[in-house]
Order: sequence, then structure tokens, then C-alpha cells
Amino acid sequence: MSKVPFSELSTAAYCPRKLYYQRRDEFEMPEEVEARRKLAFRYGDLLDASASELSGLPLHVSPEEFRRNLDRSRDRFSAVWPAIRNPNERERLTTGRECRGIVHKVLDLGVPTPSMVFTGDPPENGVWEGQSVRAVAAAKALSWEHEQSVERAFVEYPAHGIVREIDLHTRRKAAFRQALEAAQSIDGPPPRLSGDSKCEPCDYREECGVKTRSLRSMLGL
Repeated sequence: MSKVPFSELSTAAYCPRKLYYQRRDEFEMPEEVEARRKLAFRYGDLLDASASELSGLPLHVSPEEFRRNLDRSRDRFSAVWPAIRNPNERERLTTGRECRGIVHKVLDLGVPTPSMVFTGDPPENGVWEGQSVRAVAAAKALSWEHEQSVERAFVEYPAHGIVREIDLHTRRKAAFRQALEAAQSIDGPPPRLSGDSKCEPCDYREECGVKTRSLRSMLGL
């Protein structure tokens, strides 16, 4: 069986039906996504940048909030900040036993540790499930290549200046396994979700024909 790309695992964790549509269509990475991702490799410069310089960048927050966030990230992860700012390897294509993909940063922290870069907004706490699954996939692939156990990962939101660390505990690994099985089993359109909030921002909402329930039906009227 072919190895599943990291990006597909992330989508499968979000919605297997969306992955079905993405596989059918050719997907091109928007230019603004690449522009925001590049911010993750400029932390050293951005900490010293003026407000006017920051205002010209594709940030999701004000320059003042960005700088506060980045300062907090540097202070919170002071022991590993040099590796985050200047990783041992960048954009590394990594192949594991079951999955493959690009590890945005490989940090040399005794064991090769992935740091994955996401260009959207972070949740209030932790990381989104699909991003957690992708980080687990990256860790497993690095573990497979280096024959070393990797039990943590970092997730970066460079358009906010936010960095978070996650432990690869049993629940996260179970979510990875579930997403992997979902991605491997797609042989046609998976069942539709029913009135799920995940459907609102989906590009395939109209085409998918997701089932929604009216307030009247939910009240049993």
C-alpha cells in the first residue's frame, strides 16, 4: 500500500469526504500561504523589525501583538529557541513506514524533532486536531528514518508569532491511526457529515451537499 502524504492525513482527520474531493481535483498552494510560511524562517530578523517593517508582512495580527507573541514564544522555549530559529534541516522530505511528507523544520534536540508550520489561526489553547495528526505523522516518519523514538513536536503559527509544543501521547497517536485508516480506505465518496460546523468554511460545501437540519426539525416540529 502506498504511503499517505502528511497533508492527506490532516484532511482525513478534518473530514474524509473533503479528502475524497481534494484527491479528485488538482490542488495548488495559494501564494499567500507560502508567504506566511516563510515568516517561520525569519524570527531572528522579525524580533528586531520595526512596526512599519512588520506592517508590510502578511500577518494575521497587529505588529504590536505579533511582537508580543513572538517575545513570549522565545521566552517560553528559550532552551530550544536557537533550534527553532535556525533548524538543523528545513523543508525535509521524510518517509516513514506508513506516511511521507515535508517536515518544515527538523530540530536537533538529542533526537530529530519536527516543528510543523501552519499559516492559519491557532485555537485558543493547544493545536487543531488535523495539525496534531500531521505533527504525529512527521514525528513517526522521522522516528522511522532515524530509528529513534520521537515523543514530542512543535507547531508554529508564524502569522501570529505563536509556537506551541505538543506531547505525542496515546490520544494523539490514536487520532493519527484513525486518520490513516480513513485515508487508506477511501474508494468512493465517504458518508456526508450531518450539520457539522466543519462544513461552513469548506470549499466543497455546495458540491458535497452536506446534510443540515433546520431548527424546526431539531425541535421535532
